Amino acid sequence: MGTWGDWLRPELIWFVIGLILLLLELMLPGLVLFFFGLGAWVVTLACFLFDIYLETQLIIFIFASPLLLLLLRRRLKSLFFGRGSRFDNLAELEDEYVGKRVKVLEAVSPTEAGKVEFRGTVWEAEADEVLPEGTMAVITSKNNITLKVKSV
Repeated sequence: MGTWGDWLRPELIWFVIGLILLLLELMLPGLVLFFFGLGAWVVTLACFLFDIYLETQLIIFIFASPLLLLLLRRRLKSLFFGRGSRFDNLAELEDEYVGKRVKVLEAVSPTEAGKVEFRGTVWEAEADEVLPEGTMAVITSKNNITLKVKSV
C-alpha cells in the first residue's frame, strides 16, 4: 500500500468510519452510534465482496444502520447494562441515584456547575458547597441530566 489510491479504497474508508463511530460510542452514552458503526462495517463487507457504486454504499448504510438499531439495541442494552427493573414511578427512578457515591472530575461550586463520574458516565453536577476536583461526593437528587451532590 504505497500510493494514496491504495488507501482510498471504499472498504478501508468504511472500516475507518465504522471504527470511529464505535470509539465515539465509548464517549457518548446511549448505545446508538454503535449500530451506525456496525452499519459502516456492513458496507465494508459489501465493498470487499462486490464492486459497488457510492450511491449503493450509501443506501446500504442508510438501511443497515437503523435496521440493526431496531433489531439489536434492546438485546445488547440488556446484555451490557443488565435487564434492569421497570420503574413504576419517578420516585423509584430517583432512588436509583440518591445516596450513591460519585467522583468529582471538575470542581463544583454553588455558582458554577462541574462534572462528576457516576457508573462510568460523566454527568453535570451542582452543589451548595465547593467540591474540589478529585474528591468523592454523594448524590442528593437528580434533575434531568444534572446531579445535585454534596461532600461525603
